[in-house]
Amino acid sequence: MHELRKDPIVGRWVIIAPDRITRPVNLHEVEPPLNDEFDPFLEGNEEATPPEILAYRNPGTRPNGPGWRVRVVPNKFPALKVEGELLKRGDGMYDKTTGIGAHEVIIECPHRETNLSRLSVDNIREVLWVYRDRLVDLRRDPRLIHGLIFKNKGALAGASLDHSHSQLIVSPIVPITIQEELEGAEAFYRYRGRSIFSDMIQQELATDSRVVLDSPNFLVICPFASRFPFETWILPKQHSSHFENVTRPAIEELGVVLKQTLRKLEFALDDPPYNFVIHTAPFDRQELPHFLWHIELFPRLTRVAGFEWGSGFYINPVPPENAAKFLRETSGE
Repeated sequence: MHELRKDPIVGRWVIIAPDRITRPVNLHEVEPPLNDEFDPFLEGNEEATPPEILAYRNPGTRPNGPGWRVRVVPNKFPALKVEGELLKRGDGMYDKTTGIGAHEVIIECPHRETNLSRLSVDNIREVLWVYRDRLVDLRRDPRLIHGLIFKNKGALAGASLDHSHSQLIVSPIVPITIQEELEGAEAFYRYRGRSIFSDMIQQELATDSRVVLDSPNFLVICPFASRFPFETWILPKQHSSHFENVTRPAIEELGVVLKQTLRKLEFALDDPPYNFVIHTAPFDRQELPHFLWHIELFPRLTRVAGFEWGSGFYINPVPPENAAKFLRETSGE
């Protein structure tokens, strides 16, 4: 049965249309090859990248040379640049501001590996801790308001190199998607007096139909109003609005949860291209009782076309209950 489902946080409607597909593997597009015979992210090729901003290194090794485990460098082709003055101005009825910000690349391992999930749990934990370290550092800049960590895996997901890496863009404004989540969550909190994310976690645990993985401090679900087939969220059970405030024990557990979730998606869907993003509160806000940082993963199995662009609706041919069951029953090993 086709359904219209409303996202409880932002009020976005999604069309669940299972008749558009017969089985999950029919969604998988052919992934075009990436042209990267030379790997600038490989250990020993440090001169091919801008000088490192941060690196977790083995003792006795020098910056911008071999011996690192996770390395952060400026993006060679940045969307925003940290140099300059933040100037907001008008152009008639239009508003604009200088393109101040930061755009960094997190190289997740020194050897040639395409899949984050194939790295050791300790390596993944260090990647997550690098995310935290960079947000902590960049929030000190009063010009910068919000940091978005994201990963593009595969050409169809927007990656230009297949060496496992992720990116961080910090901007002087709050992105519209984050703003919509903040406003929707705050409206629920004002009306109900409690966090919509806490209610969501409790209901998903109670019904269990969309749960992919349940660990002591994290819940992995296919959300009720999933926009895309096999869209998957990782939600912390301990309330915190800012990812940069994550604790060491939480990172220890999250490393395991993220690896298991990615392995399930890769085994279930034949190693699809995907994106993931970490949604976190703006730097200039104190701890927010209504917002919860979380990770959203999107396997790139279908394309957004004219109806989606024109209407704002998304059409998802895989009900999240079916997707969660499929992933839950996939061992990932």
